[in-house]
Amino acid sequence: MSTTELFILAIGLSMDAFAVAICKGLSVKKLKLSHMLITGLYFGFFQAFMPLMGYILGKQFETLITEIDHWIAFVLLAIIGINMVRESRTDADELNDMFTPRVMLPLAVATSIDALAVGVTLAFLKVDVVSSVSFIGVITFILSAIGVKIGNIFGCRFKSTSELIGGIVLIAIGAKILLEHLGIISF
Repeated sequence: MSTTELFILAIGLSMDAFAVAICKGLSVKKLKLSHMLITGLYFGFFQAFMPLMGYILGKQFETLITEIDHWIAFVLLAIIGINMVRESRTDADELNDMFTPRVMLPLAVATSIDALAVGVTLAFLKVDVVSSVSFIGVITFILSAIGVKIGNIFGCRFKSTSELIGGIVLIAIGAKILLEHLGIISF
């Protein structure tokens, strides 16, 4: 996986966290730097941790499924992408202006579940997992912190668009992996 592909993957994965960060920004009347940092740290950490766990799980089963790994990558990314597109069509979540662990932990886990499946995919793509998950975490940290600021300024109107774009990106990456393996395209 090239750096460009990893960057696109990180952007796609971070769109759920970005969308929630926008809504967190909307929930606060007076935005503080700590709000941006807390959100970025929670979301960035879990977006890095979950693919690492998925990678470890994927490595355990790698020898059993190397013949169909490209199909697994395609199906997992397509399912995640379709779910994100579907979620982009639903109403905004309830807004909560607290940034406590009790509030942030469930949000961080919920927005990073899809990254667990992507981690399984990374195990089959022969990537350097430490740099990959670090990159995903940093990108998510940055976008989440920015999302809080954007939400504080503009509100939740970008939530649906960011989830829609993230879903489309993940579907496209899955299709590219499948088409490259089948020899239909090459990059």
